[in-house]
Amino acid sequence: MLRDITIGQFYPVDSVIHRLDARVKIVAVFVYLISLFVFGSFSGYLVVTLFLAAMIFFSRVPLSHIVKGLRPILFLLVFTAFFNIFWSRGDILFQWKFITVTWQGLRQALFMAIRLIYLILGSSMLTYTTTPNQLTDGIEGLLRPLEKIRVPVHDFAMMMSLALRFIPILLEEANRIIDAQSARGADFEEGTIFHRMRAMVSILVPLLVSATRRAYELALAMESRCYHGGQGRTKMYPLHYSRADYGIYILLAVYFALVLAVPHILPF
Repeated sequence: MLRDITIGQFYPVDSVIHRLDARVKIVAVFVYLISLFVFGSFSGYLVVTLFLAAMIFFSRVPLSHIVKGLRPILFLLVFTAFFNIFWSRGDILFQWKFITVTWQGLRQALFMAIRLIYLILGSSMLTYTTTPNQLTDGIEGLLRPLEKIRVPVHDFAMMMSLALRFIPILLEEANRIIDAQSARGADFEEGTIFHRMRAMVSILVPLLVSATRRAYELALAMESRCYHGGQGRTKMYPLHYSRADYGIYILLAVYFALVLAVPHILPF
């Protein structure tokens, strides 16, 4: 299961999306996430689907690689759909003893499942197409106005970048630990859920030790290089907007307008 988690991993390929300014991609993801919650009809999902498909196509990230990251959230999808189907009130479609299925419950379960899938896919596109350094610079650039009220913008951006960077590193470490424990006879697939949870202790303890050691080594490396925040620091590759970046901002405004307008034009 851990091998299927691709969140936080950068996919190195040359594409139009990869070459965009990191600030544009961060704003695009925020606009996309907000757009998922401003409508409640299938016509709104049609616009979002076309937008997401265009992002995936122009990013040149393989669809199989993107879909692979959905497998770890299958349980969450089933759990969410289950509660929406059987605990929503409305027009009854099926009833047996205490089990009641309503049309509104089915509709809500479908909406929530699609919304959750699209949320994971869209937000993952940011890390697939942006390196940790670019992401740090983009967050710092967008939050720079907060420096006027003494907010440590650089430190905040650095913490977020390190957190995202550590996700694939810790997953790789967890996979190595699983392989090592399996070679010693540990079984993580058989038995009841309680036996499997108990077997996970042999993974979590060494993983926690490894994460603590890596954090200490990182802090020691930053201290030995006299790191003291963003004050007086320069950048080798400073961010700058191009014509394509301004064009993306215009496309985002058009996209958000369509998300708001289409459900009223096509009310289905």
